[in-house]
Amino acid sequence: MSVIIRPVTVNDMAELLKIYAPYVTETAITFEYDIPTADEFRGRIENILAKYPYIAAVKNDEIIGYAYAGVFKTRAAYAYNVEVTIYIKKEHRRSGVGKLLYAELERLLKKQGITNLYACIACTETEDEYLTNDSIKFHERMGYKHIGTFKQCGYKYNRWYDMVWMEKIIGEHLTEQPEFIPYPEICE
Repeated sequence: MSVIIRPVTVNDMAELLKIYAPYVTETAITFEYDIPTADEFRGRIENILAKYPYIAAVKNDEIIGYAYAGVFKTRAAYAYNVEVTIYIKKEHRRSGVGKLLYAELERLLKKQGITNLYACIACTETEDEYLTNDSIKFHERMGYKHIGTFKQCGYKYNRWYDMVWMEKIIGEHLTEQPEFIPYPEICE
């Protein structure tokens, strides 16, 4: 059976949290130390869906990955920019599901009038059991460009990790920019 990309609902919270939890407990991919509670994670989903897309990849009725966009910065001038995030079940990495999720996410964000996508990615000079630079390579393949590095800014597992910002331009930058459209309005 093929992979279906669909919008997330709060009812997907448990499956999404099950995907996210190993990233918290076993990797430095996220700098979060503790697995969020079910209520906290549900709140995160609701907050994102109020303004941006949150989508899941489903195979054989099981969510195998998800991606979403979130606020890049809160000032009004940043309204056309988002930070993108993606998490894939370990056994489905390098299967093409990430590419499917990002393609759909970009399509939805373009409809909203988004111009710039940013990815904040943990990285390391020396790969270890907690962090590889696979996410950077994935984003490069998806057309993102490296725009900055924060050196030794994340501390996890008694080690210091860097953070890179990557950017992809998906829309036109106009003098008279059309108004940003919240996600619920493009779904109607």
